[in-house]
Amino acid sequence: MNFLIYVLSFISLWEAARAYFITVDAHAEECFFERVTAGTKLGLAFEVAEGGFLDIDLRIIGPDNKVLHEGERESNGRYTFPAAMDGVYTYCFSNKMSTMTPKSIMFSMDVGDSDEKKEHGEVEAASK
Repeated sequence: MNFLIYVLSFISLWEAARAYFITVDAHAEECFFERVTAGTKLGLAFEVAEGGFLDIDLRIIGPDNKVLHEGERESNGRYTFPAAMDGVYTYCFSNKMSTMTPKSIMFSMDVGDSDEKKEHGEVEAASK
């Protein structure tokens, strides 16, 4: 019985998380989008795997176009936050600062359940 619960839990997490491996060219920006309802837990984890100084700029933008997080020259990070409102949340990886070197990035976007106990709109950085 415990094994069945473990397998079902793993499958439910598998559907909620998507992992990607992308290349962001020099002077370029790549954005990804997630449509959710208010109160839904969102998460982003990333690491620059290859290229230059292993750094990338990151912006997390809410449905109202408000920047929720902006980081410069980050090598990795893990961020979680509850959606403050219904709509499309945007994650952008920017390599505009690079003159020649593309960057390879591994990242996952997680969408969880609604959590009414958290304060809406606060982006939390997990320890690195």
